Order: sequence, then structure tokens, then C-alpha cells
Amino acid sequence: MNDLDQAIGLLAAELGVATEYWDWHGRRVQVPTSTVQAVLAALAVPAHSTAQAAASLHEHLLGRWRRMLPPTVVVRQASAATFWVHAAPGDHLSVWVELEDGGRRPCAPQSPDRVEAVAVDGELVAETTYAVPGDLPLGWHRIQARSAPGAGGPLDLSGDDLGHQLAAAPDAGPHSQPVAGDGSRAGAATLVVTPDRLELGALAGQARAWGFMTQLYQVRSRGSWGVGDLADLADLASWSGRELGAGFVLVNPLHAASPRAPMEPSPYLPTTRRFPSPLYLRIQDVPEMAALTDSGRAQVESLHTRLCEVVDGLDTIDRDASWAAKRAALELLAQVPLSGERASALAAFAASQGPALEDFATWCALVERHGPRWRSWPVGLQRPHAAQVALERDSLAAEVRLHVRAQWWLDEQLRGAQQAALAAGMAIGIVHDLAVGVDPDGFDSWALGDVLAAGVAVGAPPDDYNQQGQCWTQPPWRPQALAECGYAPYRDMLGAVLRHAGGIRVDHVLGLFRLWLVPDGASPDQGTYVRQDHEALVGILALEAARAGAVVIGEDLGTVEPWVREFLQDRGIAATSVLWFERGGAGEPLPAEQWRSLCLASVTTHDLPPTAGYLRGEHVRIREELGLLTRPAADERAGSEAERARWLDHLRGLGLLGGLGTADGAAADDPEVVEALHRFLVTTPARLLGICLPDAVGDIRAQNQPGTTDEYPNWRVPLSDAGGTGVWMDDLRRSSRLHSLVAVMADIDGGADRQADVPAGTPVL
Repeated sequence: MNDLDQAIGLLAAELGVATEYWDWHGRRVQVPTSTVQAVLAALAVPAHSTAQAAASLHEHLLGRWRRMLPPTVVVRQASAATFWVHAAPGDHLSVWVELEDGGRRPCAPQSPDRVEAVAVDGELVAETTYAVPGDLPLGWHRIQARSAPGAGGPLDLSGDDLGHQLAAAPDAGPHSQPVAGDGSRAGAATLVVTPDRLELGALAGQARAWGFMTQLYQVRSRGSWGVGDLADLADLASWSGRELGAGFVLVNPLHAASPRAPMEPSPYLPTTRRFPSPLYLRIQDVPEMAALTDSGRAQVESLHTRLCEVVDGLDTIDRDASWAAKRAALELLAQVPLSGERASALAAFAASQGPALEDFATWCALVERHGPRWRSWPVGLQRPHAAQVALERDSLAAEVRLHVRAQWWLDEQLRGAQQAALAAGMAIGIVHDLAVGVDPDGFDSWALGDVLAAGVAVGAPPDDYNQQGQCWTQPPWRPQALAECGYAPYRDMLGAVLRHAGGIRVDHVLGLFRLWLVPDGASPDQGTYVRQDHEALVGILALEAARAGAVVIGEDLGTVEPWVREFLQDRGIAATSVLWFERGGAGEPLPAEQWRSLCLASVTTHDLPPTAGYLRGEHVRIREELGLLTRPAADERAGSEAERARWLDHLRGLGLLGGLGTADGAAADDPEVVEALHRFLVTTPARLLGICLPDAVGDIRAQNQPGTTDEYPNWRVPLSDAGGTGVWMDDLRRSSRLHSLVAVMADIDGGADRQADVPAGTPVL
């Protein structure tokens, strides 16, 4: 190892950047030095030479000693926890916690003497350990510390390797807050007290629950505007809860996309994760519709009619057409004067959202005027609080008002959907999905540029299903910067998603532990892992979910370190189990009794074809046609057929299939086989069971093919039956195929024990 590699290795280890890792074949991979340098640069840590890497390491180590307190302290409730305080040797210290509700608790020092002092920027600094009071309530508190000059002298530096290293450091500024007139110093830190463990309290005493999993935009009704919307969600939740006994509905991320065409189809590449998309508004349900003039209502009705004429016969979702029509309708509604009561409701909503709401509305208006890529805007518009932005906000007041009101109406309809779900008897209600990250040209990257890294993108290394790796183009959090701001952007994002939710599914929950970062211009397999502060990220997730009374589901598929799953289980985060991925050591189906209890179990997922399509080998055919395989297609097909045969044999052995799936029985993708696979799920101990809605109507088309963008119509496939004919939300309750599949869930505790009768002669969808 040369001097550069050694210096970069030491620096990378301090910052959690991997210089080697184990791949999906179990092989040890050495990360190229250039990759590590690129990732470090994205984290604002230069390391382009040996001297620069050494200097960056020195500054990193010194930075801790320049602070009086850590930027953020995250602890588990009722657990012993400590934190450090830095002050001049001999100073008198006073340290306390200011509670979220206004109370105050003192903190006691734990070390009888301070550790040896070190020289920091020409001053001696000593460290004392303090305990977090063990009886603090859950919540967001503040640690305060004040030091005053005392009679004690400096401590001995001898024997402290770090002290000797830092003693030679050049002056670089003060290590704590400015000195007051009496010579005292003050420091503050965010203190987050999180639950030790979440419980599935939302199940309300039920042992288990099942629900539909769906991409909301594909569940269209005859009253929606080309895409499934929040009225359709409320209808699906109300109907499936009241008549079928479902306990939840899991939907795709409803995060906002750019308001300018072409609209990003992927719900997993939003412009922001804090604000929802007005594409999901049901225009007719906006209260201000009643105050429109007759002419205004006629215009809205005409917009809806013309849109339906254009999109109803399409075999893909046309978001641009839908948004253009809804945008025109929202412009009419935004001009309606508000009653006193409605104006007060809007003001209360705006106050609950803080300045970020107006910033988002302003960004949307700027996108409509200047284009979707904010880095190409005039320089004065590239920071949210610049003076030129304020001037343009004034000139775009009508557009800003429209986007503010759209968020208000969305909030009302999101609340209505959850209320409808709970009123229908659902134990959990709506489970919202949280995307991994955001579009690099979106609102979050504009507003949160200080805490998001540039020059790298989040992705995933190669695995069995995505053999070339994945790059999702999303900028990651900068861990140190996120801690410096007290995790406020992360907290606010979670709070927004959970505001009207019974649960949250965290896509790629492994990203709370480590992220695979790909330098700009590199292929997806040429990245490396960066460690995250999982205690903080998972703890804050648990805290916000506990406050919302919501369950948390972590999507933990892919390359996973075993201890990560144990950690999530200990914290009460439900895992994700997909039948096709649950295998024993020799690749055989994992016996039902060995499945995890604390998990959401399903046969398939949105990144695979629906079950009937998977049984036909659609997942192999698509990847072969698109050139996404790294081994011969014949081998992939043989593997797929062997996998299917193993599962069918396993189901027959359990008495769940009979003679189906053989040459003498039904075809392998017949509804009875799909039902048998779901019947197997019921025999597992999984607390949550999911039915992908396309499985209930016989759909075979994949919703998404990872590793592609426009090569496949990702995220644009409407709900269809086995023959490719579109299925309307209005038709679902008459589907005998759906009712037959749902009947499989009747045996789970608290499950669908109230099956609705299917009218005789109902067509099979």
C-alpha cells in the first residue's frame, strides 16, 4: 500500500467510506482509490493527494474538539446514555436539558475527572462526560451547557496520542461559542429521545392484518382524471375495509414531481419527499368547487370530459395530459375568494408547514417560468432565500398562491382518505411509501443543498436480480451536515409523510445503515458503501412513527448484513418478505415456520411482474429483451423454471395445490395457482400480509423494470386484466377473481372474515 492509499484509507475509515466490501457472490472487492476520492469529495472532504488527505483527517479529528457539545445526541428512552462537553481546564460547568414542553432537567457529570486536555487553536480544551437523565419523555429537546472561568489549572497532556496530534494543529478559530463579557462560554445541542422499540399497536389487539398493495395512479375510476387519485384511494380503503376485512392499503410514494412537462413517471424519483403531488387531487372534491360560478364549473367539467376522451383508450398512463387538465382546473379554483372559515383553515395549515411551504410553492412557480433544471436558472435564483427569489415570488404571486392552495387541498384529501379507512374498520389504514431519495434537479436539492451531497448518486450494487447494479441518480444526505442541523430536514420529511398515515413503508431501509454511492459518470457497479448513523436515523424514524401511532415497514431486500435485520427487529421495524426471495440454503422454498413474524409478506412486489406474469417467466423475458442479463438467457430461463417447479412441488406437498400446475392439471399461472401461493403466505407467522392488486385481477405486466427508464414503460402501466383490458376501480367490487383471492385471507386472525357475496354471473376480471 502506497502513502496515498494509506492516507485515504485512514480518512475513509473515519468517515465511514468503505475501501472494500463483500459482493453478492461472497467475494471480497477492493474499491478503486479514485472511487473513494470521488465519494470523499462529495462529502466535502478533499483527498486528491497524500498531503490533502492527511490535512482533511487532521481537520476532521480537530473538529470534534472545537465544539463545546456534539451537534446532536440521539438516545433511546430509559437507556443509559452519555455525551461529552468540552471546556477549558478548570472551568466550572453547568449542563442541563431544556425539554420540548418547556421543563428543565439537570445533567450530572459521569467522569470524576476530566480527560487530559489537548491544544485546540492555541487554547487548552478538556473533556467531561455527562449523563442524559434517564426519565426524559420522548421528543425533541435541547442540551444547554455553560462554562465559567474557575480556579483549576490545565491538565497534563502526557500520554495522550490524540492530544499530541492535535497540539501541533495550526490555529483555525474558536472551539466553542463566543466568549461573553464575564469570560463564560455557551453551547447547545439537539437531544432526541426515541422509543427503544415500536409495537404494532395500530393492529388494535389483532394478531394479523392483510391489505392491498397498489400503485395509486394505476387504480383509475370513471370519476378520476386519467390517474388514480385520493378519492379512489378513499374508496378502495373504505370498500376493502368494510366489505372484505382488509386492515390496510399500501400505496406508492405520493411525493410531488416537477410541475412542468414532461412529468417524471417514477414515484421513486420525486422532486421532494416532504410535499405530495397535486396530480393525486380529486378536483371535484375540492370545497371551493361549490363557490365557482356556473361558467367556472362548466369549464372544469369540460376539461375533465376532454381529458377522458384522450386518455381512456390508452394502454399507458399519460401524466402530462392529466396534469395539464388538472393544472387548468386548479387555476380556476385558486381564484375563488375564501370564506372566513376557509381562510382560517388555510392559515392554520400554512402555519403548520412553516416557511418550507412557501419555498416549495415558489420553486414550482419558478420551474413553470424558467424550466425544470434550477442549476440553469439565473444565479440569483439558485438559492431559496436570495433577494432575487423574493422579487420573483412577488411577481408570481398568483402562481405561488395556486401551489400553496393545492397543498392545502391535498392535505384535506389525504386526511379524508385515512379517516375513511379507519371508519371502515381498518386497523391500520393507509400505509404511505417513502422513496429513497429525490431528483437531483428537484425542490429538495434546491432547498436542502447544504445537507445533500453533489457529485455522487445513490444506487445499489449488482445482485442476483439486477446483475449490472443500479444507479438511481439521487443525491444522498451528507451525514455530518445532517447531524449539524439536528436532523431537522429528515424529521420534517418523516412528519409530513406520517401526517395522515397509519403506517409508513421505507423503501430501501438499508440506506439508513449504509448507502451505495456511485460517482457521477461511473457505472452502477463502480461505487462504494458509506456508513450512516443508523442509531440516529432509525431512532428518529421510530420516534416520528410513535407520535403518529403508525407502523413502520422496512423494505430490506437485496444485499443485507445479517446484523441489520436483527437491529431492525429489535427496534420493532417490520421487515419485508417476498415469496420468490425466501429460500433455504440450497435454494429451496423456505418452510413457512421459518419465515419472520415481524414482517409484511407478499408473493411479489412492484419491481417484479405480477404473480401470473412471474410464473410465465416475464421477469426473464423482459430482461433478455432489454439486454439486462449478465449470464445466458437459457440459463436464466432454466433457473426460473426450476424455481417455479420447486414452489409448485412445495405447495402440493403441503396440500395447498392438489394436482394444479402440472401437465395434467391447470397451467402454472392459473388463478388457482396464484391463490395457492397466497394461501401459503397465510401459513407463515407474518403479522402483515399483502396482496398486490394486479394479482387480484390477473394482470401480468410488470410495473417497473429496474435498470431501465424509457426502454420499458415503467410506472405507466394501468391496472389491467389477464387479457390486457383496463380495469376500472368501479369494477373491482364485482370481480369474482378478486373475491376468490381475497377469500384466501379469511383464515388469518382479524382478517377478511366478512366476505361479500359475489353476484351470480359476475364476469371474471
